Amino acid sequence: MALNLPGLDRRQPTKNGPEARDARLTLSLSGTNLERAGDYNQRIVLQAIRLTDETTRSDLARVTGLTPPTIVNITKRLIDMGLVKPAGRLQGKRGQPAMRIVIDPDGAFSIGLNIDRDHITLVTLDLAGKIRSRHTREIAFALPGTVVDHVRDILPGLLEEGGVDRGRILGVGVALPDDLGRISLPHRPTEYDAWDDIDLGALLGEVLPWPLHADNDAASAALGEVHLGNGIALPSFFYLLISAGLGGGLVIDRSYVRGADSRSGEIWALPDPARGEGANVQDTVSLSALYARLEAAGHVVDGPEALIDGPADQEAVIVQWLDDAADVLVQPLIAVNCLINPAAILIGGRLPGKLVDALVERLNARMAGRKLPVVAPVRRAEAADDASAIGAAIIPFLDNVLPSESILMQAGR
Repeated sequence: MALNLPGLDRRQPTKNGPEARDARLTLSLSGTNLERAGDYNQRIVLQAIRLTDETTRSDLARVTGLTPPTIVNITKRLIDMGLVKPAGRLQGKRGQPAMRIVIDPDGAFSIGLNIDRDHITLVTLDLAGKIRSRHTREIAFALPGTVVDHVRDILPGLLEEGGVDRGRILGVGVALPDDLGRISLPHRPTEYDAWDDIDLGALLGEVLPWPLHADNDAASAALGEVHLGNGIALPSFFYLLISAGLGGGLVIDRSYVRGADSRSGEIWALPDPARGEGANVQDTVSLSALYARLEAAGHVVDGPEALIDGPADQEAVIVQWLDDAADVLVQPLIAVNCLINPAAILIGGRLPGKLVDALVERLNARMAGRKLPVVAPVRRAEAADDASAIGAAIIPFLDNVLPSESILMQAGR
């Protein structure tokens, strides 16, 4: 049921594990005239068209550095594949009017699935990067069978709502935390160990019969930010993902950096000496930690939405948590600034926007007084809501039709 377009490189779907987590992405629009680089050039041209409302072949040649005949051939292929379409001619003062070319949003689709300790989120995404439909279920420590049943129940309606053609779905991106079944959080049941080393393809293949691409949730959120958020303007940033746990993602020169063991950005594990031996940053900076504080004060919330506009005593607990979270994050952010020198530190995830803004304000105030070589501004991520699911939905596009560093290397450049 996977999309089979003429000229589309149908490589093997990404699997779980470090070998599957190559750097998938760059926003460079420079093409190459190497003989073996036809697929890469096609992806570059498609990306250039995606990043504009409309363009022309002459503009594409100028932006990509490819020759006009190469652009003519590539755009013809993209039109034949149904990924772009002509949009009439641009009237000029002299000569043959230039043909306008636009992306066809219905040319290809993908599905993003985010599995976490407190929710399951599904989104559908079109080729233009628009979210066509989404659904989130608040559920604590959903077991594998529960996730499968939920996807089976929700997916048909989600595809219908989004106007998604099943035959043009490129694949499914699945975002989930590393060590999902291992790390202990409040109220974690022992049977949650079922997630240890699970084969996602075998688990989800029946209900999601398309190529499956799995990645870490923070990495997925950062990838989504590069393509749909601040990453268009920011070449380098550190992404802080606040969800049931705490994650981090590092983007340098618009490429995601995974580290030697694909475990870069593990900010959650940094120690928090002020709170005792063995304490780490995630023990304070996570939704699980916030929910535990609220529960201890007699306020049981059933999801992030319940954190907004609650009673005054609940608000007091949240304000104290914001202050504590900002204090705990200062030392990790000093390390990020000194070691990486990002253009910005972006905060996204499941924390409601109002609370993200409050945390951003506190962090910027605390970092402003530090005598460091440079201090990157802290901002709310643009693609903050459902960031991991949206970023996961980007991955099938990167593996099939959009430019990535792995494709660039295969082209021999």
